[in-house]
Amino acid sequence: MCNWPRIAQTARVARPECPMERITASAPSPRAWTTRWQGAFWLLGLAVAAHFLWLTAQRYLQVTPEAYGMFWDRRSWLWLHIAGGVLAMLAGASQFVTALRRRWPTQHRWLGRTYLLGILLGSTAVAGLIATTQGWLALKLAFAATGLAWLSTSWRGYRTIRRGEIDAHRRWMLRSYLVTLSPAVFRLYLLIPALMQLASPLVMVPSLLVLSWALPLLAYETARRLPRPR
Repeated sequence: MCNWPRIAQTARVARPECPMERITASAPSPRAWTTRWQGAFWLLGLAVAAHFLWLTAQRYLQVTPEAYGMFWDRRSWLWLHIAGGVLAMLAGASQFVTALRRRWPTQHRWLGRTYLLGILLGSTAVAGLIATTQGWLALKLAFAATGLAWLSTSWRGYRTIRRGEIDAHRRWMLRSYLVTLSPAVFRLYLLIPALMQLASPLVMVPSLLVLSWALPLLAYETARRLPRPR
């Protein structure tokens, strides 16, 4: 008869390897990097929008010719432009919250429609400002280019979601939101005195209007093409 207790004492039993011992530090996954990048972008956009709204309220709540400057005779168009832009900024910021898209898709869609409504109002006001601006062809062209960029990126975002192209929709709506933030970025440019000293205001104001959305779009397209961490 076998002596099982003695065998049990002398037998070498392989100790199973603890899973925790095999855990090694690994780099964040591409999905994690994307989530962090989107979160940082959303926070930055929200901060820029909040700064712009604060400056706008400070200036245009004083309904005087001194506060409105060249827009005094066209203040109704300016009000419509600000209203559409503010609506788009606030509704657009919520679209980058992943939890909102996943948990409340209906609200996400309605906020998207609200965002497009804000763009439609803002773009209509841009057309009104162009039509009522006397002379200053460069400023008219800058307004027209901004309005065209705003409408075209937003339209592409709408068309791609209608076709079910989710990834393309997100890319185009991000581009659209970068254009939406252009008035806020323009105000940030004006905080740098050296920029306005580069040339006459007749040149710098239209140039900065275009650069306020062209540079962010260029930065986004450059970042999107960089190799992602594996």
